[in-house]
Amino acid sequence: MINLAVFASTKGTDLQAIIDEIKAGGLSNVNLKFVLSNKKDAYALERARSAGIQALFLDPMGKTREEYDGECLKICREQNIDLILLIGYMKIISPVLVAAYPNKIMNIHPSLLPKYPAGMDYDVHRKVLENKETETGCTLHFVEEGVDTGEIIMQAKVKIDQGETVESLKSKVQAKEQEIIIKTLREYANKNRASASD
Repeated sequence: MINLAVFASTKGTDLQAIIDEIKAGGLSNVNLKFVLSNKKDAYALERARSAGIQALFLDPMGKTREEYDGECLKICREQNIDLILLIGYMKIISPVLVAAYPNKIMNIHPSLLPKYPAGMDYDVHRKVLENKETETGCTLHFVEEGVDTGEIIMQAKVKIDQGETVESLKSKVQAKEQEIIIKTLREYANKNRASASD
C-alpha cells in the first residue's frame, strides 16, 4: 500500500478519476491521504471533501518557495507520504521538496514533452492549434529542479482533428491524462508491494 498526496490548484478533473478508480477497487494498493492546494477556492479541494479525503489549503502568502515547500514537506512526513502527484499545480516545486522526495514526485503535463513545456492546459493547447500540429498528448514525468524537465514516465498521444478547439482538445488530452495516471499509480503501487514482500 502506498500513501499518496495530490497537490492541485485547479478543478481537479484528473483527481476525480483517481478517486473514482479507488472507489471502484481499481487502485486497491493506493491510499489517497490528502489533497493539498495553494488556492483556497480550488475545486479539487471540494472533490476531496466530497469523497471524505482530507483537503488542505496551505496559504503561500508571504512565504518563499522554500518556506512553503518546507511546510508541505512537514505535512507529507507527518502523514508518511510515499508519492506526491501534481495535478494542475500552479507552483514550481523547490529543491527542498525535490531533495526529500527524489523520483517520488510526479507531474502531469498537457503536451508531449519536450514540446510545449511550462504553461497550463489552455495556453498549451492554444499554442498547439496555432502551430497546426497534427498530434499532441500528455506526459507524466518525475519532478526535478527544472520546469517540466524530469525523466518521462509515460506519454499518450491524441490525434488533432479538423475544426478542433481548445476545449475539445483539452477534453481529449485529459482523458489520456487520466489513463496514464491510473496505469502508472497501479504499476507503482504493485511494484512497491512486491519489493516490500521480498
